[in-house]
Amino acid sequence: MTSQPVTGQPAGRSAKIKAIGLLSGGLDSTLAARLLLEQGIEVQGLHYSTGFCMNDHRRAMGRPDEDPRRMRSEGLRAGGDLGVPIEVLDAGEAYMKMVLNPKHGYGKRANPCIDCRIFMIHGAAEYMREHGGDFVFTGEVLGQRPMSQHLQALNLIEKECGIAGLLLRPLSAKHLPPTVPEERGWVDRERLLAIEGRSRKEQMAWSDKWGISDYPQPSGGCCYLADENFARRFHDVRLHARPETIKRDEMILLKVGRHFRLSPSVKIIVARDESENRFLERFLDGRWCFEALGTGSPLTLVEGEPDEPLRLLIASITARYSDRRGEPLVEVAARRGAVEQTLLVPPVADETLQAYRL
Repeated sequence: MTSQPVTGQPAGRSAKIKAIGLLSGGLDSTLAARLLLEQGIEVQGLHYSTGFCMNDHRRAMGRPDEDPRRMRSEGLRAGGDLGVPIEVLDAGEAYMKMVLNPKHGYGKRANPCIDCRIFMIHGAAEYMREHGGDFVFTGEVLGQRPMSQHLQALNLIEKECGIAGLLLRPLSAKHLPPTVPEERGWVDRERLLAIEGRSRKEQMAWSDKWGISDYPQPSGGCCYLADENFARRFHDVRLHARPETIKRDEMILLKVGRHFRLSPSVKIIVARDESENRFLERFLDGRWCFEALGTGSPLTLVEGEPDEPLRLLIASITARYSDRRGEPLVEVAARRGAVEQTLLVPPVADETLQAYRL
């Protein structure tokens, strides 16, 4: 990527200054937007749909007892609270390719934080050029996240996004060199902040001042890529397949059920409840599925082509999680399209099961 010319106009123009911002709905990005609104700047929010948001998945599962707050779009909610327009952008296949092969690597789990920021800020810069805007802003805080928010990473992200001087981080602006919006007087640098480090005390103080109370807790997070269980499954997929062969469905299915790796080429997903049964049913096309007969049973979905011994093992695992798990033998149906067979198997022993669990 190469730097683009400054798009804004000189200070003193009649038109209102417009900032394009990444608005996740978290406290930091909400405060960053509010700081600019306080200066009379027009804000256009962007919120990326990446396919890895926990709230989006909870909404897709549709469990009737789920807390509605855990299913909402935090970006849209924050936009409504701030009174700013939000456009939701589908990150699509390009984001998936980045996640599977990030230039700057992963964090502690499966989180490609630097590449993710570059992807989103670059997208915001393109949006600014296409739809009109003067600069881009984010809620990043110097020193808050060990991988992507130290000074070297912040500088790298700005450079690779190709918008040198047009990326404003209002919460830490006074720790960073002045940007074009500050130098041209579009933004008053003295009214920006100097937050640094991992503590959220200063952000909380500003939220109290402005009456901002409805936001997700910072420690919770909404990204599956930073979740320990998801990351373990994610890296298992990458270990057993080339990144270019991994399909979007495989990433979606990592969010659901119990996962067991039975061989280098065969993995199974065992639903944990009726909602997950219904979810897995959407992915039956071309896949084997197993279900205990005549009883409450999970749906077991198979990734890969199991041979006869593995089909017996899959049936045994399915029996273990059915309501007939205490019986010596259980009938289990194995189906793929029009092909079906019935297997009579004992439920697998727990100590055997543990060897396959992801």
